[in-house]
Amino acid sequence: MSTNNAQENQLNIEISEEVAEGTYVNLAIITHSHAEFVVDFVNVMPGNPKSKVKNRIILTPFHAKRLMKAMIDNVKKFEAVNGVIQDMESVEIPFNFSGPVGQA
Repeated sequence: MSTNNAQENQLNIEISEEVAEGTYVNLAIITHSHAEFVVDFVNVMPGNPKSKVKNRIILTPFHAKRLMKAMIDNVKKFEAVNGVIQDMESVEIPFNFSGPVGQA
């Protein structure tokens, strides 16, 4: 690939200061249809029986699979440097959701 083609294919991504601050979440509820994956991100606080969805991301199945592969790759890289991340077999949530079972 020549330098000109590399510059033409370069993507310039900007992030606002507000978005760059991020939002802490500790639960992801994942649902899907034939056309899309929906990931709701929630911050569940101990002792608080009510939580709100902090962000919802909607992906095509193609992009959901690409995200999954990127997450797997990044977890492997993290564990290679920092050691194995302890896997929680069951996460106790102090209340039941009325929707589908979530995975974090």
